[in-house]
This record gives sequence, C-alpha cells and structure tokens, in this order.
Amino acid sequence: MDTAGEIYELREKLNYHNLKYYVDDAPEIEDYEYDAMMRRLRELEQLHPELYSADSPTQKVGGLRASKFSPVVHDVPMESLQDVFSFDELSAFDTRVRSAVGDVLYVVEKKIDGLSVALHYQNGEFIKGATRGDGLVGEDVTENLKMVGDIPKKLKDPVSMVVRGEVYMPKAELLRINAERELEDKPPLANPRNAAAGSLRQLDPRIVKSRRLKIFCFNIQKIEDRAFSTHSESLQFLKEQGFPVSPSYKIAQTMDEVFPEIKRIDETRGELPFEIDGVVVKVDSLSARKTLGSTSKFPRWAAAFKFPPEIKETKLLDIAVNVGRTGVLTPNAVLSPVRLSGTTVSKATLHNRDNIIQKDIRIGDTVRVRKAGEIIPEILDVVLEKRPPDAKVFSMPETCPVCGAKVQKDPGEAAERCTGAECPAQQLRNIVHFAARDAMDIEGLGIAVVELLLNEDLIKSAADLYYLNAQDIAALPRMGEKSASNLLGQIENSKQNDLSRLLYGFGIRNVGQKAAKVLSRRFGSLSRLMEATLDELVGIKDIGEITASSLLSWLSSDQSQHLIGRLRDAGVSMVSKEEVRDNRFGGLTFVLTGTLPTYTRDEATEIIESFGGKTSSSVSKKTSYVLAGEDAGSKLRKAGELGVPVINEEEFRKMIIQEEP
Repeated sequence: MDTAGEIYELREKLNYHNLKYYVDDAPEIEDYEYDAMMRRLRELEQLHPELYSADSPTQKVGGLRASKFSPVVHDVPMESLQDVFSFDELSAFDTRVRSAVGDVLYVVEKKIDGLSVALHYQNGEFIKGATRGDGLVGEDVTENLKMVGDIPKKLKDPVSMVVRGEVYMPKAELLRINAERELEDKPPLANPRNAAAGSLRQLDPRIVKSRRLKIFCFNIQKIEDRAFSTHSESLQFLKEQGFPVSPSYKIAQTMDEVFPEIKRIDETRGELPFEIDGVVVKVDSLSARKTLGSTSKFPRWAAAFKFPPEIKETKLLDIAVNVGRTGVLTPNAVLSPVRLSGTTVSKATLHNRDNIIQKDIRIGDTVRVRKAGEIIPEILDVVLEKRPPDAKVFSMPETCPVCGAKVQKDPGEAAERCTGAECPAQQLRNIVHFAARDAMDIEGLGIAVVELLLNEDLIKSAADLYYLNAQDIAALPRMGEKSASNLLGQIENSKQNDLSRLLYGFGIRNVGQKAAKVLSRRFGSLSRLMEATLDELVGIKDIGEITASSLLSWLSSDQSQHLIGRLRDAGVSMVSKEEVRDNRFGGLTFVLTGTLPTYTRDEATEIIESFGGKTSSSVSKKTSYVLAGEDAGSKLRKAGELGVPVINEEEFRKMIIQEEP
C-alpha cells in the first residue's frame, strides 16, 4: 500500500473508532491500539505535508457531540493532551519547556479514565454542566451532572467560575452493574470509562443517579475576581470549595523526580478503586503556561504519559467452567499466578468455546495474559513455541457442571446455557424473573428481597415462594410483620394469573411474552401444552422451530417437571383465563408508535389481542393499521411511504366499542 493509501485508511479507521468511542460509548479496540494508529498517522502526515487535511483525526480534539442534548459553546476551549509513550519523549517535552521558560516545577497527577466535563458556577451555585465534545462545543448534561453526588451544588464562597473535571465510574460500581445486567441477560458494560460516558448521556437522570458516578476536578478554566500563581494553589482552592481534586498529586522539580513517581503509580494502579490510563505531567506556574501557550490542539505546558497494556506470559494449568446467573457456561483459565497491572492474577476469562478453538488454547500451554480495560484478565494468545507435547485439548461439558441438566446452544449464538429450571447457579435470576411485573407480577419481590430469602435458605426455587410463612419473612432484616403480610398477599394473588404469565415467568429460552400468550390461548392449559409435539408447535403461527425445541426441551426435563409439580400442589393456576371477545381483528396486524393520550402500549396491545389481532414492532406492506400517538417518528413516515392506514386513539376506540357483529 502506498503512503497516501495508508493515510486514507488510517483516517477512516480512526474516524470510525472515534464514533464508537465518543458517541456510541461502545469501543471495539483497546486505547493502546487506537493510540498506535493515531501516532502512525501523525508521523506520516509530518513526513508528507502535501497530504495534509483539515479533516484529519490528528487535527481534531478527540470527542464528537451527540445530537440528543443541546449544544454548549465552551467559554474556554477544552483541549486534549499530547500523549507520550516513553521517558525519552517525556524528557524531550521537559527540554522544550525549559528552553522556553527556564526552570519550572511540575505537578504529577493520575490520569483518570472517564468523561471530561465543564462545571459552571454563578455566585457559588452550580448552574450548568457540559461534556467536552469536540473541545469547542459540548453537550448540555446539567440535569445528569446534578445526579453525581461528588459535584458540589453550592460552594463555600460565592464565586463564579468554570471548573474542569473527569466523571468516572468506580471499578466496584462497574462490577455491580454488570452483575445486574447479567441477571437481565444484557451484555456487560465494556469498561469504566465508557460506562461513565454512556451513563452521563442517559436521557433519564434517575438512571444516572443509580449508576453512582464520581468526579475528580483538575483545572479552573476561568474564574472571576480571583487570581492564582500556580496550578497547585488552584487545586487547593478547589478542595476548600468542596470539590474532590486529583488524588495524591505530587510536585516535582525535575524529571529525575517525575520518572520514579510514574513508575510507582504504574506498579500500584491495580490497587486503585478507579481506572487510570496514565499520568499527566503539568507545568505548575500559570504564568509559564501562558508563555508556553498551545498548538492548534494541545497545550504546550502538559503531557500525558500513557501506560501500555501490560502483557505477561504464564502457564495455563486448567480450564474450569463457571455457570453464570443466566445459565451461560463460561470457561475460565486457571493460571500460574502472575503479577499484572498491580494485582496478582490467577484466573482469566476464555469467553466461550469458539474463542478457545479460534486461539487454539490447550491446557498446559504458555499463554500471554493482559487485563482488558485494566479490570478483567483475558488471554491474548498462545506461545506456540513453548507448547508441551502433552498439552490437552479442552471440550465444553454437555451437561451443567452445577446441576447436571442438559446444556443448550442456540443457532447463531456463541453462548452455551444450562437448561435446568432449578439450577442453584441460576436461583437468583430465575426467581427474580418469575416474580417480575411482566411475569407473575409479585410486587415487593425484587432482587434485594430475593437475595435475603436465598441467603436465609428460605427458598431455593420459584415454587418455594408459595410455601413461605409470615413468621420467617417478618424475621428478615428490614421486613417486619406488615411487610411480610403484604408480600404473602401478593404471592397469594399471583396464583390466579393467566397461564401466559406463568409460561413467561418460567424463563424458558426463546419463549417471550408474545409466544407465551400465543401458547396459552392455543392450548388452554399447561397439561395440554405438555402433550404437544414438535410438529404441532411449529404449525402454530408465530412459534418457530427454535422456540418449539426450547420449549419441549425445558418441559421434558426432570427439574422442570419437579418445579411444575410443586407449583401445582401449591394451587398456582395453570390454565388460560383470557377470552377472545370476538375475532373482529382476526388476521389484522397493528403497529403502535408515539404516546397515546389514555392507553399505554401494553393496554392497547392487550385490547388488540383480545379481539384476535396481533401487534408488530415494524411497519411493512403486511401491516393493517398504524396506531399513532404524539411524537410518532419513523414508523409514521414508513406508513406514509407504504400507504398503510394510520389511525389515532379516537378512531381506535370507535373500532373496539362497536356493537358485536
């Protein structure tokens, strides 16, 4: 590839990864890989100035601005920092600084890996907050920043200023959220930085509050009626006003003091409760900073020393299979302990069977290990030249190592799952799902209460809920007699639910709410459904072969039949209670869009289905009607393009209250 072609390709890749990182908060490569591409592009552009482009990623200040928040023009540009990757480069930076302004002091700070924001204060009151965006224009996320507990809403002094900080997610919080997402069968958040960025861009501030974000503040962008001579003096002022400032920063006279501090931070970063991706070295004198000034992109008075991802070799002693809370089987490497990013690593995720086969990982191999996102250890590859002759090929188990139930792998999925209805590894997830609003709708039985019941050994499966007594529940922490009575009342009421809720509550793979309703109506009772054949199920509209196979596999297992038997003995209804009033919507498909004046989408859907119709999430030529409310979007436009009839709630109401034919 010629130079022009390589430059073009690098620009395209970097623009793509900028979009994934800054807007989608879903990075596909590690920071170090991104930095290496940016570094290579910068070198090529310096060697070939004739190929300069103002649109090159090297000419932009990092982030992009998403469109769902109002724009904020920054009073002072929020510049990015020049990255350096070696002590030689840092020494060259020091030489440039001293040749321009003479001797200086440096402030050495940890480089927190989060989302940069500007906090605006008027007379000591927090009035506005914005993301960095492209450095000149960011996003107004004021209401979300009010949910960050560390940000002071009122300062000690009535000062007007703009403060720059880094919003981050603590490592422990990321692990907590990912544990909850696992329960909901959602993909984990990639790393603390993108988790923080994604959280701060939520449209609902309550979600932001639930994520427990924090902030470190590291710069005063502008201030009225105050003056400081040094950066360290301004940090002390921020601290006095109630801001959390860069933790444990150090003032150094020379690079001989800077280098050991960087090494110390690197060796201990794994012990920090937050993620860092390097160290920032800043000139302390503010007058020297003014003299040094900035390039079109970077301040000349600071440099960011970026840590490369630490990679170590170690021996793979064994592969153990863990069963997650949603039943996914995950192979984990058992390693000879190795020190990595400040912590001792003895285990690493292998993700799934496909990853093991692709990397040809065998027990006994010497492998290269790193921490993905500096938190989760993973195996990069195998050192093939060190493979022993007795290295053992690994095979995933065909039955669950926890409960012995059959393992299932859906077509097109890498994950393999335990199908056990009463698998101990899945207790929490299964019971929480069973009690959820869309399933058996047992109010008051959330994650915390289910965990209490499990920890006290009062339940082991969903069926045990119906055998609880008030005395045991009342004795639990934060419960009491009234709470126990209310919970038992909710559990008792759930016995009369429609069969469709019970079917969905079982949490059978590929059997969602819609399929559960179809099956409930078609068979009328669980007993009749358990007699159905594969051909009979596949012959039902909206029930495909994958769903049918999953259902039959689940119903035929010993654990499922034991669960069903205990539920039946407890008096849980297993028949359909839903009656189709008439078939006036038979053969019709409705698409709902926008906000209806009085009906919720769930209510409108239930009405449509009660008259024999069905709903779809997308508009096509087969759509009969689009039921549109306020703020209807692309579905309404699609209906117009295809000539599909559009009705409002009043017209819909006339259709459902007409006299029986």
